[in-house]
Amino acid sequence: MTGPRRTPPRSIRWLVPAVLLLVWLAIGGAFGPYAGKLGEVSTNDQAAFLPRSAESTKVLQAQRAFDEQETIPAIVVWTANGQVTAAQRDAATRALAGLRGAPGTLGTPSPALRSDDGLALEGVVPLRPDLGDELPTVLDGVRSAAETVPGTKTQISGPAATQADLSDAFAGIDGLLLGVALVAVLIILLLVYRSLLLPLVIIVGAVFALSLACAVVYALAKNDIVRVDGQVQGILSILVIGAATDYALLLASRFREELAAGRDRFTAGWLAVRESFGAIVASAATVALGLLALLLSNLTNNRALGPVGAIGIACAVLSALTFLPAVLVAFGRVGFWPARPKPVAEGADAGSGLWSRVARLVDLHPRRVVAGTAIALVACAAFAPGLRAHGVPLDEIFINDAPSVAAQRTLSKHFPGGSGQPAVIIADAAQGRAVLDAAARTEGVASAAPVGASGRPGGPPKVVDGRVRIDATLKAAADSDAAKSTLKRLRTAVHAVPGANALVGGYTAQQYDTQQTAAHDRTLIVPVVLAIILVILVLLLRSIPLPVLLIATVALNYAATLGVAALVFRYLFGFTGLDASVPLYGFVFLVALGVDYNIFLMSRVREETRRRGVREGVLRGLTATGGVITSAGVVLAATFAALVVIPLSFLAQIAFIVAFGVLLDTLVVRSLLVPALVRLIGPKVWWPTRFEEHPRDAGAGEAAPSAARDR
Repeated sequence: MTGPRRTPPRSIRWLVPAVLLLVWLAIGGAFGPYAGKLGEVSTNDQAAFLPRSAESTKVLQAQRAFDEQETIPAIVVWTANGQVTAAQRDAATRALAGLRGAPGTLGTPSPALRSDDGLALEGVVPLRPDLGDELPTVLDGVRSAAETVPGTKTQISGPAATQADLSDAFAGIDGLLLGVALVAVLIILLLVYRSLLLPLVIIVGAVFALSLACAVVYALAKNDIVRVDGQVQGILSILVIGAATDYALLLASRFREELAAGRDRFTAGWLAVRESFGAIVASAATVALGLLALLLSNLTNNRALGPVGAIGIACAVLSALTFLPAVLVAFGRVGFWPARPKPVAEGADAGSGLWSRVARLVDLHPRRVVAGTAIALVACAAFAPGLRAHGVPLDEIFINDAPSVAAQRTLSKHFPGGSGQPAVIIADAAQGRAVLDAAARTEGVASAAPVGASGRPGGPPKVVDGRVRIDATLKAAADSDAAKSTLKRLRTAVHAVPGANALVGGYTAQQYDTQQTAAHDRTLIVPVVLAIILVILVLLLRSIPLPVLLIATVALNYAATLGVAALVFRYLFGFTGLDASVPLYGFVFLVALGVDYNIFLMSRVREETRRRGVREGVLRGLTATGGVITSAGVVLAATFAALVVIPLSFLAQIAFIVAFGVLLDTLVVRSLLVPALVRLIGPKVWWPTRFEEHPRDAGAGEAAPSAARDR
């Protein structure tokens, strides 16, 4: 920086930190409990997150007219050691009939039906959809009644059982996930900074930020302004803790530098905020605006994460720029005890540390560094097409073997794969017979029947507003690729019936429509996110070539991460499918967060370039920020990795992609590829900004020399 450095008047030096500390202590005390209350306004009903305009969503809305009372089915499955006897079938039917009017049930349960192989029975118990925390207790009652059938094993599958397992997976998410993330962050900070107070201060600031974010989200969700589910809730916690820690590390590192330069605590605090403000705010803006771009999605779940995540980022940056400086000023050098900052003369060489050696490698062999890292990243990216986002099979939704998954496996073994989750057809009553015939003739459909007044297939069809409902049971498992292929054929067949105005929905249709909508969302949102980040980088760095270069490198990092994930998911984790939303979430997080670290680096490089020239600016910027950015990357990777404590494959996939991608970006792209490219290109990378000539800008090693320098 040139020109005099000013600090606030002495009279307010203690007043401002004291007020800020009191405000944040009040925030922590008042809003702390909200970090554990988001579950009260969360919903894990997956039907609430379907595409807004999809055919399956329209069918779901039309179905409600055919149900006197909306229900959620629990499918009871009995298996015998041999052939099911007539006595066992009668006992199962009596057990189901006895559940009529039981707590949590609605309507009349179906009779027990025997499978074609004669080895199993199934029956459907309709439950109230608003049971919430009572659902596991109600299912226990259903199981107890069903277990009265002698000589059989009882299992419960269907949407009710899946919803109960989802609720169980998210149980205790507030305390467990937060605890694991905070412990991981604390251990890393203690090991890296060898300080006792600083890690605790950073952790407290992150918790305060999370408390404020949760309070704001709670108020909005309670008033139906935003929607929260367990996945969004978990990502919010991880995002706030990781981002708040990253921003805090950047500011604390600058504060330490200023103390080492001999400045008093007040001046160091003021300069640390002033010099870090632009980079931190720009970094936060890239993530927040990238998340808000999810509002363009047609998937409700994606749109829910957008504003919730942006609120979390805003609270994280607010804490880092207000609470942390106040505490650092209050503690001064003591905050870094026992590794207190040692005085260093301004302009002194960085020494022979790790990042000095990395900087020398980049300076002497930029072409080799670019070639080596680029080839490795492209090689990894070559496997990315193998990562197909065609949805996660039901038996892979949970990492562990959930009871509902085991029950569905049993059901599919003895009954048609789509039993219990039929394709639902809504059509005009006048063409009901023609639609029924078209559905029954479709390849892959096991059976089709109109739904009668009882709410079950069979008998005269129930007509509502001139429309009828037909249930088509598919031969293949409802979540399989074969079932989705059958669904497409079924839609083609019934759509072709003149005057029927037929629509096809149900579980398989919902999965297929979600997959198609997610692909459309990626096509729309990815360019928007890239455009947002490009504008922010141009405004911050006042350059055009450099922002384009940075975006290209983080995009390459994203592709390489997907390539590695394709191999790891298939051959190490055994995943056969990828959740439809994972590629978009991974892109938003990795590109935005990857640009974050490049913003931290290049902001410092620009500052050093103004003082010492382009070449020296790259070397000193990399040396000065290498340690803190790497620490921030490791912390962020560890916090996202904490998502694996929730036994859902969706979150495990997100955790791996973001954690691995952040480490790859931090250790390879930001540390080697980006500085080597800037070193190789030289002053032209800052166009249209022109920097003064410095002798060391003439080039060395592999870099092409240049006699003229921009002025």
